[in-house]
Amino acid sequence: MNEVAVIQSMIYEIRGQRVMLDFDLAALYHVETRVLNQAVKRNIERFPSDFMFQLAPDEWTFISSQFVMTSRMKRPKSAIPLAFTEHGALMLASILRSDIAVEMSIKITRAFVAMRTMLLSSSLPAKLTELEENVKALRQEVNDILEDQNEINEDTRAQLDAISEALAQLQSNNPQPRRPILGFSKPSDKKQS
Repeated sequence: MNEVAVIQSMIYEIRGQRVMLDFDLAALYHVETRVLNQAVKRNIERFPSDFMFQLAPDEWTFISSQFVMTSRMKRPKSAIPLAFTEHGALMLASILRSDIAVEMSIKITRAFVAMRTMLLSSSLPAKLTELEENVKALRQEVNDILEDQNEINEDTRAQLDAISEALAQLQSNNPQPRRPILGFSKPSDKKQS
């Protein structure tokens, strides 16, 4: 796996933003996490909320539950990681001022750009548009079928009503003659003498 791919695997989607966590950036910049966080605290004015934010405890619990390796968990329980956006990660390079930081900031930028390019160039927007069109067409078909069914039901009801009226009229205009009863008749009792 190339370095850009490794860095991309350290980029998370949190609060609708792509971010990297302090311990991953510390590893990339070859400094301890506490050193990185101290440098941030000394230069906090360079890290507005759109550059960096601290994870909420539930966000950290969710993210940390997805880690395969436990080495990332070697931090005090009360120390919740800082999350850095692309701009925050680049700002870190400027405050750390080392050759490694400069080199890694270029690679981090490439990783963010590659991710953005991959997301934009993927056929996902086209597939979503196609799916949306299919759903609209399906919805129209269902509505057409329901309208046809209602028309058929109304037509059928009207025809049945017409048939009933015609039968009623035929019966009232043409009274039925009384028909003889069919069957065996009892022989009459004649006394023989």
